[in-house]
Amino acid sequence: MLFKLTGSSCSGKTTLAYAVADRLRKIAVHDFDELGVPEGADRHWRHRMTEMFVRRALEYQDRGIDLLLTGQSPLGEVLAAPSAPRLDGIAVCLVDVADEVRRARLAERDPGRWDTQAIDAFLGWAAWHRQHALDPRHRPHVIVQDGWPEMVWHRWTGWNADDPRWRTQLLDTTHRPVAESVDQVERWITEQRRAHGAGRLALSHGWAS
Repeated sequence: MLFKLTGSSCSGKTTLAYAVADRLRKIAVHDFDELGVPEGADRHWRHRMTEMFVRRALEYQDRGIDLLLTGQSPLGEVLAAPSAPRLDGIAVCLVDVADEVRRARLAERDPGRWDTQAIDAFLGWAAWHRQHALDPRHRPHVIVQDGWPEMVWHRWTGWNADDPRWRTQLLDTTHRPVAESVDQVERWITEQRRAHGAGRLALSHGWAS
């Protein structure tokens, strides 16, 4: 099964993933950027890397291990990855934080690296993530346009917000102790595993058909 922690930069995705991994059995953790981010990385690159990690999840799946992946690919990109329907299950959680906190974290993590325009882009991407998590019809062109041609967007572009398969867990880390957020991620993964085992997970094998 693939568990995805998504969201814009500096929401705490990677910190939470590696912290929760020590509490769970049969789960591997990978960060989307662990192999490096090329200069000028774009949607095309992100889409290809999403497919690469879906295939990595399939390799773990064959060994009875789940993959917990952090990165900025939202639910729509995960579902459109060519190999996604082969996964036994998919669950996505949006890790979010208030704009002022994100600004402060960006400044602390990368002093002087980002100008106002770049920071505004991070905040705009975060705002889009929030709406995409709620409604697949919210500005899909943001991820579809100029993307990797192999992506299969039609799997979900006809869905509406009421479709049971369109579900992203929301976790706001603003002013929340890290330990509390880790607890929430652990509960989320445990609940999704139980739902999958009971046949109640909407994004289980066969969702694309």
